Amino acid sequence: MSSHLQPALQAWLLAARPRTLPAAAAPVLVAAALAWRTSSFSPALALLCLLTSLTLQVAANFANDLFDYERGADGADRLGPTRATAAGLISPQRMRQGVLLSLGLAGLLGLIAFMARGWVILLLGLLLIAAALAYSGGPLPYGYYGLGDVFVLLTFGLAAVSGSYFVISGQISPAALLFSLPPGLLIVNILVVNNTRDIESDRQSGKHTLAVRLGREGMQTEYLVCLLAAYLLPLLGWRLGWSGPGVWLILFSAPMAAALYREFSQTEGRALNQTLARTAQFALLFSALLAAGTLL
Repeated sequence: MSSHLQPALQAWLLAARPRTLPAAAAPVLVAAALAWRTSSFSPALALLCLLTSLTLQVAANFANDLFDYERGADGADRLGPTRATAAGLISPQRMRQGVLLSLGLAGLLGLIAFMARGWVILLLGLLLIAAALAYSGGPLPYGYYGLGDVFVLLTFGLAAVSGSYFVISGQISPAALLFSLPPGLLIVNILVVNNTRDIESDRQSGKHTLAVRLGREGMQTEYLVCLLAAYLLPLLGWRLGWSGPGVWLILFSAPMAAALYREFSQTEGRALNQTLARTAQFALLFSALLAAGTLL
């Protein structure tokens, strides 16, 4: 690889924010496990859902990198990982092309799902693309008005799990709706850590996230509530007869959950970048245990 090409690839990898990608894989893992129990499970469609989810996540990361730069939200005092556009590693024009290319790829993958499952998937795909762009883009970026947490739960939870379940199995079920919430709640916690780290810089740039509105203690409460709800909801599904006792496997992740909450409560500044990465890893671990328990 040429010395000129390597820095360019590293810049795009930085902008893709690979530490957030477990958030895209976790919902599909749960959906695939739920769909496995149906007679119409499709491994090919499960892989399609995974690739689409990962591509949409990268597109959203590119879009946030670009739009936050254009709104002046990424200043020199930024505590999070370097933003490629703000740092001058990728020009705004190139980043815009990256957004369009990744969305185009996601759209192509979504078109295959549409051909398999019909117009409902087309509508869902368009909504997810709109959500990816509107977090920090457009006239009313919802991430700037304290609505990011709600939209993350809706997109990474309800839409990602239930939508993937429908694509893979061709069915809908109340169990898929209920089991969509735990991954979504744990992915919300990724945003909680991110926005807690950025409270001061977001306040100065006029970005009114929920963390800016509620403060540090409010975010610790939200993080804990999301953790507890993520454990309680699968057990409720078991009590309702929507899954077997295998869901109790999720309790093997409880020590990591407790350690993460303690770490988040005691950590400030740039050190929260590691907490954010571990929160994403935990969402994937929990979802893997939930999926395994569902299969049992």
